[in-house]
Amino acid sequence: MKARDARKLSIEEIDIEVGRLRKRQFELRTQAVTEKIQDTSQFGVLRRDIARLLTERRVKSGAKVKA
Repeated sequence: MKARDARKLSIEEIDIEVGRLRKRQFELRTQAVTEKIQDTSQFGVLRRDIARLLTERRVKSGAKVKA
């Protein structure tokens, strides 16, 4: 997911997407234990997508970051 796409989503849609990505991340980890994974770069891609969405949610909610 691109940052441009994340900016278009509402906070509720972001929460749903984060849940979907975390479920996919769990499935991928489970798959890594039980069988070989062809594309291990998916771990990093999912992690970055989740971080991107959580950052966008924080920006939209107007939360202040402690310095």
